[in-house]
Amino acid sequence: MNKIVLFSFLIIFNVAAFAQNVENKNDTTQQKSARKEKFFNAISRLSVGGYGEIVYKRNFFSDNINRYSHAQDYKNAPSHGRFDLPHITFMIGYEFGKGWRFSSEIEFEHGGTEAAVELEAEEAGEYETEVERGGEVAFEQFWIEKTFFPALNLRIGHIIVPVGFTNMRHIPTEFFTVERPEGENTILPCTWHETGLSLWGKAKNWRYEFAFLPGLNSELFNRQNWIGYSSKSPFEFKVANTFAGAFRIDNQSVKGLRIGASGYYGHSFNNSVQTTSSLKYKNVKGAVAIGSVDFEYNDHNFIARGYFDYGYLGDSQAISIYNKNLPKSSISSRTNVASDVLISGVEAGYNFFALSNNAKIAKQKFYLFGRYEYFNSMWKTAGNIPKDEWCSRQKIIGGFNYFPVKQVVIKAEYSYSVLKSPYNNEPTLSIGIAYAGFFTK
Repeated sequence: MNKIVLFSFLIIFNVAAFAQNVENKNDTTQQKSARKEKFFNAISRLSVGGYGEIVYKRNFFSDNINRYSHAQDYKNAPSHGRFDLPHITFMIGYEFGKGWRFSSEIEFEHGGTEAAVELEAEEAGEYETEVERGGEVAFEQFWIEKTFFPALNLRIGHIIVPVGFTNMRHIPTEFFTVERPEGENTILPCTWHETGLSLWGKAKNWRYEFAFLPGLNSELFNRQNWIGYSSKSPFEFKVANTFAGAFRIDNQSVKGLRIGASGYYGHSFNNSVQTTSSLKYKNVKGAVAIGSVDFEYNDHNFIARGYFDYGYLGDSQAISIYNKNLPKSSISSRTNVASDVLISGVEAGYNFFALSNNAKIAKQKFYLFGRYEYFNSMWKTAGNIPKDEWCSRQKIIGGFNYFPVKQVVIKAEYSYSVLKSPYNNEPTLSIGIAYAGFFTK
């Protein structure tokens, strides 16, 4: 069927092109010039770009699912490696004029997803659906925007939630590590995208953004990722029994320095298709509150970045009990969830190629960097909910970023995740190459 549709489209396209060529032969020079000008004007309003990452990792620790529950059994486990395509993204935008514009971004995570129906000759000719590749395909952005003036813009559609450092700086040329910083990428949705609306603007050295969004789904909270998976919907729509708000404010008064603050608040309980009317949960709201501060300094061939995030979940004990009592067929992981979480990270790097007297080398960039990170998805728990100490870790990273051109970066790092005893530490060697940019600019 797909081949038939594609073939039909090609026929229609070629017939239309032929008709256009016939018409063009009878056009005057002035008409041809006007049409050409109109065409290039339309192209100038179009923006096409994207980014992508190719990664190899060698993990010098066990990948067994019992490595935390029976840590001693996996102390001397062999290493394991993996190739991955964490994110491949294509962006298309268009300026309609009079302050109206459109933008979209489709993302393929981990190579996308593939499935096929096969006829099994060895199983009495049964048809079976086979999953041939794991991964995800999703619209990360899809919005229409109206600019009234620089200090006031209205954006409606599928937008990035501007909370935390990584959600606003998730393109691979905007952080040193081979993959996105683990703390925010684990505990918060990342990249966090929701369908809603936002108001944003710039005035002098300030930028602000306020967003109105659907609430999260507490059934998708868990101990390792806190609310990390809850922005995704397994249904064909996003349930919006509850709503939420988010904000971000950035200042760039000092040359090369940006300082930002962001936050989020919304209710999450009973924000699913299957809700409960039990009086036991009558007053449970599942309020999610997040506060974040971050900074980035980029000047004198030196880059430093850092952030601190604090998250709170109201009614976390009731949500933990509720989720664990859900049926196995539910979308929930049915684990405990923390009341409070912490995420922090700082990285710094220097471009040593800037010291070269060779003009060709000086146009390239070579950063040696270091990074420290601490995050705990079960920093505090409510009532008698036990803490899982393996969810707390420090991470020390060292490596380099080499930019042969502005849009391409080659990365390598050695990271060492330090876990509390009796859990085993997790060293990793990672190598990657990534690109980011607009192809039409």
